[in-house]
Amino acid sequence: MSAGQVQPLVDLQRLVVALRRKRRFWLTTALAGLILGCAVAVLLPAPPTAVTKIMVIHPDDSPTDSGTLMRTDVAVLSTANMAAAALKRINSTESPSDFLKDYAGLGLTNNVLQVTVKAKTKDDAVAKAKALADAFIANHTQRTQAAATGRSKALLEQRDQAQTQLADVDNQAATEVAKGRNSNPGALEQLYTQRANLVSKIADLQNQAQQAGIGSPEVIAGTQIVDAPAIQPVSKLKTYGTDGGVGLALGLALGLAFAGVSALVRDRPVLRREISQHLGASVIAQIGVKPVGPAKLWRRSKAVTETSRVALTLARAAREDRASLSLLEIGAASTAAELAVELGRSLAEDGPVVLVDDLPGKEVSRLPVEGNVEVVEAGDPAVARAVRRVGVGTAAPGTAWTDLSALGAEAVLVVKAGFANTQWLHTVARQLADCGVPILGVVLVDPDPKDRTDGTLWDGLHTALRGRAAVVAKKQDDAVVELELRDETKPIEWPGKPERRLRPIERMDVDPDAPTRRLKPVQES
Repeated sequence: MSAGQVQPLVDLQRLVVALRRKRRFWLTTALAGLILGCAVAVLLPAPPTAVTKIMVIHPDDSPTDSGTLMRTDVAVLSTANMAAAALKRINSTESPSDFLKDYAGLGLTNNVLQVTVKAKTKDDAVAKAKALADAFIANHTQRTQAAATGRSKALLEQRDQAQTQLADVDNQAATEVAKGRNSNPGALEQLYTQRANLVSKIADLQNQAQQAGIGSPEVIAGTQIVDAPAIQPVSKLKTYGTDGGVGLALGLALGLAFAGVSALVRDRPVLRREISQHLGASVIAQIGVKPVGPAKLWRRSKAVTETSRVALTLARAAREDRASLSLLEIGAASTAAELAVELGRSLAEDGPVVLVDDLPGKEVSRLPVEGNVEVVEAGDPAVARAVRRVGVGTAAPGTAWTDLSALGAEAVLVVKAGFANTQWLHTVARQLADCGVPILGVVLVDPDPKDRTDGTLWDGLHTALRGRAAVVAKKQDDAVVELELRDETKPIEWPGKPERRLRPIERMDVDPDAPTRRLKPVQES
């Protein structure tokens, strides 16, 4: 990535790929949550719940009421006094504050109140529900009767005031009549009118007070339990499904959150473009992970085909140059060993091949080899005598660095996606550069199947496989220059042929960027 490009704070593509690669983890957490939820439903079943319904008649009820009266009843039901009254009816020593947590009221309509009570046993739940319903009815009736009594008392007080005023008017009228001829007829008429009004008012107040004293018999008679307390049936399937669903959702959420956070914090590249940028080499091939379980019955041939195809690609590159080649694994020791054996089998068609097994677990030595392929350990005398050798070593985190150049003059890195962090990839690239071992390319193991990022470095043609022709041509050109600088009179020994003398040769002008280069044939003197 160039210096002018700004990296995003969160690479969504990388995050999605990391979550997809961690699917086994968050699917496992989701399954664990499901099992845990079902276990909770079995081991910690819901307490018995009793349900009862009460018909509540309100004195001031009207069709236009929007549920205010019922909400008031629910609020009254949820008071400590109501809980204490219910517990007193069943002689329970439970705290009213604790009992308030075990029951709830719900207004189904303007006149139907549903009461739900939970308890440790079924009998206890039914008893508490019955006591709570009776306590509410008694409280509602008492409140209604108290309101009627208060209204009656207020009316009687108004009647007494009216009677006092009537007595005062009667006294005034008697005084005026006692004057005889000197009485004022107009005043008498006014006093008689006031007296008549007061008498009528006293009669009305007396009737209203009597009616108010009677109360609201329809409220007392209508407010009753319409559905006796009974244990609410519980569906096991519904309970298991609810608890299991909650556990599944929580487990899935926690798994995804942990996988996403770990992918951002651990900083382990998984995309092709990231690995190529951090190692400074192009991704030349990729090999899928070996199938596990029943899937290996039909996917085994695909894994074998991929390994063979990559081995043929590396073999073509190795034939172009006689320099030794090394396979360095980072988190893919078994894949590197299998790839080395396949590569040795392909190169054995041109002559003997020595495989140098420098892996910690000696993975190559445990694999069967055929033909002109010999497997030796690092330091064996056969390594120095080998005409063509392929070294297999490790560059995984935590491994002590050895003489990497002894395994091969050029290296191919076999890297498992998401295994090493960015710092270690930089360390591997730096160590190889310090040893003078160019990286031909990267073989990516276990890549994301949907990763379509470009793993090619277009400014690294000198180490990529597509630039190998230019490298080989340069080496041939250097060899020709060396021959020119030799004494032309000095005999040159050619393997299997008599001594010959060479005269200076002319080189053809070759474009350094051309994929191949040609040399003018050497003429014998």
